[in-house]
Amino acid sequence: MSQKSRTQSVMGQNQITEGVIWKQLLLFFFPILFGTFFQQLYNTADAVIVGRFVGKEALAAVGGPTGTLINLLVGFFVGLSSGATVIISQFYGAKQPDRVSRAVHTSIAFSIAGGIVLMVIGVAGAPWALSAMGTPDDILNHAVLYMRIYFLGVIGNLIYNMGAGILRAIGDSKRPLYFLIASCFTNIVLDIVFVVYLHMGVMGAALATIISQLVSAVLVIIVLMKTKESYHLIPRSIRLDLDMLKRIIQIGFPAGLQSVMYSASNVIIQSSVNALGTDTIAAWTAYGKIDSVFWMIINAFGISVTTFVGQNYGAGKKDRVHKGVRVCLAMSFAATFLLSVLLYCGGSYIYLLFTTDAAVIEKGTEILQYLVPTFFTYVCIEIYSGSLRGVGDCWIPMIITCLGVCALRVVWIWAAVPLRPTIQTVIFSYPLTWVITSILFFFYFNWFSKLKKHHWYGFRSRNR
Repeated sequence: MSQKSRTQSVMGQNQITEGVIWKQLLLFFFPILFGTFFQQLYNTADAVIVGRFVGKEALAAVGGPTGTLINLLVGFFVGLSSGATVIISQFYGAKQPDRVSRAVHTSIAFSIAGGIVLMVIGVAGAPWALSAMGTPDDILNHAVLYMRIYFLGVIGNLIYNMGAGILRAIGDSKRPLYFLIASCFTNIVLDIVFVVYLHMGVMGAALATIISQLVSAVLVIIVLMKTKESYHLIPRSIRLDLDMLKRIIQIGFPAGLQSVMYSASNVIIQSSVNALGTDTIAAWTAYGKIDSVFWMIINAFGISVTTFVGQNYGAGKKDRVHKGVRVCLAMSFAATFLLSVLLYCGGSYIYLLFTTDAAVIEKGTEILQYLVPTFFTYVCIEIYSGSLRGVGDCWIPMIITCLGVCALRVVWIWAAVPLRPTIQTVIFSYPLTWVITSILFFFYFNWFSKLKKHHWYGFRSRNR
């Protein structure tokens, strides 16, 4: 058998680089969307059960300042791990199984090492970080307890995210969905047992979360170990290949830094919200669960276009890359419009899932109806940055996002909120920064990006 035939038999037929574009994007999008939905569902289950059976202080603790800090730390690693997804999708699209295997084993080793570091930082730094954010005394102890338990089990979270990224890189977005469904129902059952029946409060919600994350991690590792494809995981071969790790970090570090900047700006916003009292914190926490539907949809499109662009770039298919970006933008705007109408008209009723406190519901509805009509201003940021990430063009998009979203948001909070300390002033920072950053992305993508340079070469041609 020739080398070309052997490679094709190993890698198989790749529909992402061959099939109808809109169908391939949607076939990839829906499993990611449903997977993200179930991931959010088990987070939301904590908030719903704790809010209804423990109280608004516990609700504020498990989703407000703790969620912001968890996103700050975990988000950095998830951003770094996106470099592995891009590298693996490019190698897979270029039909280079040996490099796929090296990248997979390095990625899993990296997730284990990263998990140990995050566990130490999270457990030791929780009290200081929460106090520095001005977390009210009536929720501080709950928040510290939740964060410490969460970070004791953070390794399972990171292994799942890395394993799911590996599967998505090779075009398999279904099995990560199945694992999240199993994890979600595990979390809901344990929430009911620990919080409702055993009255363990915030501790029970945190334990339910980390156990369910461990379930998803075990499932994804089993699949990687059992496959016969190039991404087969061999436990004794798990080690850090320094050359491959360097490649992963070069692409993933801008995304990780961008995530940190997003989260840091959100920490500052959360600090401003904390100053407005427990009712506002609880309302903001519940709103974060409601608007997560939008983020699930837009992030699913972003992940889909990253893998689509990465594989087609690896295969040297320029026209298919550009058409895929245009199709993904159109679908993203359409989905955002439909969701915005739905949430604006009926979102206030969803607050009843989290609390029956009239003051919290009133404040939450005010936040929701202010921000939902502005969702469409974010679409270009996600799709353009996801597309550029797929070809390894990460640094300039990161700089645009950090300046246009994060830095400007911080400036607004520091300059405007002291003059008019209301929730409307705080949340105006979102549409303000989305609009400006979207304009910057539009001009960069269409005139200056790697995809628009005169000399365009696919990944495969550069690695022959």
